[in-house]
Amino acid sequence: MQNSFKGKISITTGDLKGIGEEITIKALNLLNLPAENVVIIGKNLNQYLSVHYETIEVDPSDNGRFCYETLKIASSLVDMGKISAIVTAPVSKEALFKSGYKYSGQTEILQEFLGDDASKAEMMFIAGDLRVLLLTRHLALKDVKLSEDIIIDKVLRVNKFLIEKCGIKTPNLALCALNPHAGENGILGNEENETMIPAVLKLQKTGVNISLPLSADGLFAGVGEKYINGKKQQYDCILASYHDQGLCPVKALCFKKVVNTTIGLKAIRTSPSSGTAYDIAGKGIADPSGMVEAIKLAIELGLK
Repeated sequence: MQNSFKGKISITTGDLKGIGEEITIKALNLLNLPAENVVIIGKNLNQYLSVHYETIEVDPSDNGRFCYETLKIASSLVDMGKISAIVTAPVSKEALFKSGYKYSGQTEILQEFLGDDASKAEMMFIAGDLRVLLLTRHLALKDVKLSEDIIIDKVLRVNKFLIEKCGIKTPNLALCALNPHAGENGILGNEENETMIPAVLKLQKTGVNISLPLSADGLFAGVGEKYINGKKQQYDCILASYHDQGLCPVKALCFKKVVNTTIGLKAIRTSPSSGTAYDIAGKGIADPSGMVEAIKLAIELGLK
C-alpha cells in the first residue's frame, strides 16, 4: 500500500454488535495510512490505532439508526467534496428494519443519498481482474424480472465504468443466462430468446462487446479455472442475472479477496463481502483481509 495518496476516504464502522469495529481497527493498523487521508464515521477507534484519524462520532444508543446515520454523514461528505470514496463495514438489514429503515441493504441507502436519474447504484464484486455485476440485487428469486431496458441500461453503465475507472479501452463482457443451459432454445425458459438476446443485439450494434446469454455453470467453470491457476480472466466483467447466480461462485472462489463495490453513484463505495458475523463478534478472531482489500480498492478507484 502506498504511504500517501491524494484525497480522503471515509470508513463507517458498521453494526454495533458485529465485527465492523474489529476489522476496521485491524485493517487500518495493517495499512498504516496517513492521518490526513482517512475519516472514521461511527465510533472513535483511535485508542486502538497506530495512527489517529479524524473521527465523526454517531450516537450509539440505537443500532439501526447508528448504521443509517453513518451512511448519511458519509454521503454528505461526498456532496461537500471532502471525500472521494466510502468504505463500509458490515451492517445487519434486520437491525435497520427494526429501527424503521426499510432498505434491503447499504447499497439502497447510498442510492437514496448519492443517486439520481443519471446516477444509479450498481453492485459489482471485484477480486483482481475478476468482476461480477448483478443485474438484480436483493430480491426474492420469484421477483427477479429482466427487461431489455434493464439489461441495456446496466450494461452501458458497467461498460462506462470499466472504460473510465479501470482503463479498459474495449471491455469484453459476458452475460449469464437466466435459465439453466441458457434456456435450451425455449425448452427451459423463454427469457433468453424473448428478452436477453434482443437486448444483446441492440448493445452490439452500438459497439458494446458483449456475449449472447451463456449458461452460468459453464461460464463460471472457466472463471474458476483461471482464478485458481492465476490466469488472466477471459471477460472483463460477468453480468449475473440474480444475486446468488453471481455471488455463490465468486465467494466460493475468493471470499477473502472479493470486494463488494457500488459503482454509478457520485462516489465509489466498497465493502468487505463478509457479513456482521455476530457469532464471532467481540472474540478478537475476525479476519480483516476483506476490509484491507476494500480500503485498498476504494483508494485505487476513488482517485480516478
